[in-house]
Amino acid sequence: MRSTTSWIIAAGVAALFVLLSSAQTGGSSKHKAVMMTRLYTGPDGQTHAEEIEAKFTAGSPNEVFKLMAITGAELHRSAPGTVQDWYNAPRRQYVITLSGQGEVELAGGKKIHLGPGTSSWLKTPRVRVILRESSVTRTG
Repeated sequence: MRSTTSWIIAAGVAALFVLLSSAQTGGSSKHKAVMMTRLYTGPDGQTHAEEIEAKFTAGSPNEVFKLMAITGAELHRSAPGTVQDWYNAPRRQYVITLSGQGEVELAGGKKIHLGPGTSSWLKTPRVRVILRESSVTRTG
């Protein structure tokens, strides 16, 4: 009885390992699309948003998506309930949310969710940022 139980546990662990490995790789060599939100000022002077897909090129050993060149990077930590009222982004920058939840509001009232893994490319838009949870972002 004990060897049967051990065998069942071992088979279960092996099956779990196979399932987790498959989930992490998507079960194939095709990767899930990586999307970014591009925020920019249009000819009408208003902030607009569009979803763009990061286009990766073959590299060794990883695929690469080249971002704009940056001269530095910062981590920002914000308290829950932080509101950065209407302001213009000081420069072109990438903002990648590492933790926390919030949103960016555009002049027309459109709101864009911010959460772990979301990535935005700011091209000097006028935005309002509202954070519902403690948040850490990487800018550069």
